[in-house]
Amino acid sequence: MPTLGRRHSFNRLLALALPGILPIRSAQGAGGAANRSLPWVTAEARVPRVAYRTFDSRTVGARVSYHAYMPDTGRAAEMRLPVLYWLHGTEGGTSGIAPLTALFDEAIRAGRVPAMIVVFVNGLPRRLWADAKDGSSPVETVFVREVIPDVDRTFRTLASREGRILEGFSMGGYGAARLGFKYPDLFAGVSILAGGPLDPEFQGPRAQRSPRVREQILREVCSNDLEYFRAISPWMLAAKGAAAVRANRSVVRQAIGLADDTRDLSRRFHERMIEVGIAHGYFEVPNAGHDARALLAHLLDRDGAFYRRALGQPR
Repeated sequence: MPTLGRRHSFNRLLALALPGILPIRSAQGAGGAANRSLPWVTAEARVPRVAYRTFDSRTVGARVSYHAYMPDTGRAAEMRLPVLYWLHGTEGGTSGIAPLTALFDEAIRAGRVPAMIVVFVNGLPRRLWADAKDGSSPVETVFVREVIPDVDRTFRTLASREGRILEGFSMGGYGAARLGFKYPDLFAGVSILAGGPLDPEFQGPRAQRSPRVREQILREVCSNDLEYFRAISPWMLAAKGAAAVRANRSVVRQAIGLADDTRDLSRRFHERMIEVGIAHGYFEVPNAGHDARALLAHLLDRDGAFYRRALGQPR
């Protein structure tokens, strides 16, 4: 009974810190213990202006890591900054932190985007930014209930929906869509870059090219239950969350490279958002393949105002 009391108090505190997100209601089935042997802690990426942070996760029962880029604002130390949460692609890892940090840093210094903390979240390889049906990899729960509060405790953030943007590439774009539409009261902006797998059948070009990866994801995240995959997909959550996205006036953007072989699926998802009534900007980037750096560089140059719109800042 004391354990239940402590958990109840903890949940109440989280509810006050992050209103509207507790309790999490994923289609998680009976669930089970988290797998502590998964790479919840990555190697440190030694990049200028990037901090490496670990904390004890109650959900996992082990330590969890993330990285955070801090811009050089040249302003008072007490200034609070908005946070952009960057969600990585299928294979996870830290290799993208240095090149993406360089892009954000240059755009912030040039004034094309507002000064922001950029948090590179560790969502594990091939885990869809979702809670596994069997409870083994509660990625969504760790991110929403633990990483975000830890960022707000550790850094001087604008600790509210109005100070948060969600952006990701490939599987991270999938994650940005599914979490942005599931928690529109938590993020003011959602940026979906070459998101995938966006189709509810999970039969797109990348799945066809890498059937073993598809099988692994379905097994480890969905317990081989295609209905679970559909239930947690952006395709379904777009329809389910459309009214709340509109009510919260979320600023949504989608982009895809014209040389990306998942282009047609992104176009289908663009049409899906129109169908369910989610207003959004849509960009097809010439000469870009499935390349996070190319897409982000183009958008920071051509649509940097997205971040200001999402944060309610003047252009």
